[in-house]
Amino acid sequence: MRLLWIEARDFRNHTETALEVPPGLTAVVGPNAQGKTNLLEAIFYLCSLESPRVRADLPLVRAGATSAFLRGEVESAAGRVLLEVEVRASGQNRVQVNRSPVRRKRDVRRQARAVFSGPDDLAIVAGEPEDRRRFLDESVRGLWPLKESLMTAYERTLRQRNRLLKDWEGAGAPAGLEGWDAELVATGSALTQARAEASERVAPLASEEFATLSGDTTETLVVSYRPSVERAEATERTEAAEGTKIEDAFRERLRERRADEIVRRTTLVGPHRDDLGLSVQGLQARGFASHGEGWGAALCLRIALAAAVRDEIGEPPVTLLDDPFSALDPERRRRVAASLDGRGQLLIAVPDDAQIPPEATVWRVKEGRVAPD
Repeated sequence: MRLLWIEARDFRNHTETALEVPPGLTAVVGPNAQGKTNLLEAIFYLCSLESPRVRADLPLVRAGATSAFLRGEVESAAGRVLLEVEVRASGQNRVQVNRSPVRRKRDVRRQARAVFSGPDDLAIVAGEPEDRRRFLDESVRGLWPLKESLMTAYERTLRQRNRLLKDWEGAGAPAGLEGWDAELVATGSALTQARAEASERVAPLASEEFATLSGDTTETLVVSYRPSVERAEATERTEAAEGTKIEDAFRERLRERRADEIVRRTTLVGPHRDDLGLSVQGLQARGFASHGEGWGAALCLRIALAAAVRDEIGEPPVTLLDDPFSALDPERRRRVAASLDGRGQLLIAVPDDAQIPPEATVWRVKEGRVAPD
């Protein structure tokens, strides 16, 4: 899969940018605050309809403009797809695929696959469980865009159940709680299973990437999904058997925590309390890994996700790495740079020529203008 060309108008500091995107590795080079990260963000937004840097769309629209516009064409084994997005400072965005309007993000994401890595990813390793849950859900969406509805369904159920618990003033359990229990078990079990499957795809690949980064097979990164509800061992490794066992365990955990939930007036069991275990050299990465090790682990997780998507769909996604070498020592920079070739279409943003891989096409960025070398 590759992006053939992109146009960005009034997106961040890109007033008018139009580029043909080459296959293989491209280095986007420029000092800070010139627009190289904004360009990678624009590509990712075109493919996913969300920014990897901010939650709201308002900051994406150039100051003084009412909308930003992104257009581009993606080529995959299934053919070519034209994507067009109007990002509005206020109101509903407009999105078209092959000139036809679409409303759901997954209708774009299943046509154009992209993976973005940036400095904020350090939070996956050093941040809170919420940051790691977000990565798990991004992995699920990246691998199976149609499963995005699992997160939406669970979050809606969780909000309603928490509202019922919070507003309850009587003795015993609130009326209607059993109904929300059933809904929580159904939606939560499906999300737990999807996260477990995504983790199983990404974990071994991340370990391999970390070994390549370190140059030492004894320097290990171990990735393990830590669900709020543990799956019982299945006698038959089928999706139906796994789902049933998760649901049984979920119901049992809810029964165990019923009294605590009524006292605390919130849901204490479910995927919203999951975590992702990350350890380097046998020690928990959060709190024990150095800054360089932490960033290396975060970078390897994203590169591994791109590899997992490649294995799932049969071709690599568009991969975008923002400042990937910043926290790495020179030898690790060299190893990462040497490993980037042959991964499909990959764009990296770097601040100076010293960080340009020798085989890369080079784009120079200055004040929101991009010029191929």
